[in-house]
Amino acid sequence: MSRLISDLGIIHHLQKALNDLEITVATEIQEEVIPVIIDQKEDLVALAKTGTGKTAAFGLPLIQLVEVENSNTQTVILSPTRELSQQIFNNLKDFAKYIPEVSIVLLTGGNTVKSQMEALKSPAHIIVATPGRFLDLLEKEALDLSSLKNLVLDEADEMFQALKEDLMPILKAMPKNRRTYLFSATMPGELKEVVHNYMSKNAVSINSDRANIGHEGIDHQFIVVEPIEKLDVLLHFLNSQEGGRGIIFCKTKAAVNKLAKNLAIRKISSGALHGSLTQAIRDRIMEQFREGYIDILVATDLVARGIDVKELAYVVNYHLPDTPEAYVHRSGRTGRAGANGLSMTIIQQEEVKEIPGFEEELGIQFKKVKKADAEAIEWNNTLVWAKKVFKTKPNRELPEEVRQQVKTIFHHLTKEELMDKVLANYLAEHHHN
Repeated sequence: MSRLISDLGIIHHLQKALNDLEITVATEIQEEVIPVIIDQKEDLVALAKTGTGKTAAFGLPLIQLVEVENSNTQTVILSPTRELSQQIFNNLKDFAKYIPEVSIVLLTGGNTVKSQMEALKSPAHIIVATPGRFLDLLEKEALDLSSLKNLVLDEADEMFQALKEDLMPILKAMPKNRRTYLFSATMPGELKEVVHNYMSKNAVSINSDRANIGHEGIDHQFIVVEPIEKLDVLLHFLNSQEGGRGIIFCKTKAAVNKLAKNLAIRKISSGALHGSLTQAIRDRIMEQFREGYIDILVATDLVARGIDVKELAYVVNYHLPDTPEAYVHRSGRTGRAGANGLSMTIIQQEEVKEIPGFEEELGIQFKKVKKADAEAIEWNNTLVWAKKVFKTKPNRELPEEVRQQVKTIFHHLTKEELMDKVLANYLAEHHHN
């Protein structure tokens, strides 16, 4: 039985903002977490995946608990990537729309340390930050944590995997009598250690049920291909999604680069995202994607969590991810906010045996889709070629004399005839029969 968020003890000003955002029914994690933060005094450890509504689960009550007359920082929210911190910050700003006296500050690598040190001279009731930048400002003594009551560690498994050396000194610097709320998709050993050493013995533990992962409205499909056909089948799928926007996930950055290159050769505009790119480049590509200048992102799992883009028509798994968790992070990017989504996995025969494990673990059904037949693939490749020709810029290096001679040869052909001949020529060279 789903409860309304309004039953969970959230104050009127926050509810008003939620109504504007059309959020009324509480997700499972919100039902469990909100009352604990508002009514209890304990720390909290919650196993929760992206897409479960956890930002609101900790964000709403922590905004509510701010003592506005105390201008010092009372809550710090740490998350692993700049994208995710930005997203949390935006969400909190939306929630606090009718409580302007609560000040929320974002501290990530996007802005200069100097400008942030300035900003911290005014009240910052709630700080949302990435560990690296937070530590920088801590070491420069720009932060006053003496009134800190709440520390949120979001996507804690990711943070401890990638940013442990920044996190440990931060944990050590935090006032002892704070409350800590840890959210994580998984619970590796070193995270258990942190829970043990830095959180209270009677922390409340919540395991948000697997079944409620926001899979509703997502179609899970897979196509089985021979390695050699993989790209052709993908191109066929992309053409079937004409005008739709999506993300293609690959396992490694090498695979991302190779696929992006193959798309570029065909003049299909896409952006590549993986961990080795600088943050500035990743930001620029995300910006282009959000603004609709590019319709396709090719990405590794690392960046899946930070991508929150509305109206994604599909997600393609060009390789099956290693874990069900990763699959959730990927497929959860599509069908957001009530729209229907499609998660298409293109796999080779030997990966098929892994599908039942994913189905069972995640409580979803995959639908096997027949791959397009050779003929459909071939005609599709013809369209890919035609679009490529259409997008090709004229070659300015060509000697004018040669250009004129070629023009003379084609001179008497109508556009129709020239098209038919060029097409026939392409098919003669590419026909596999």
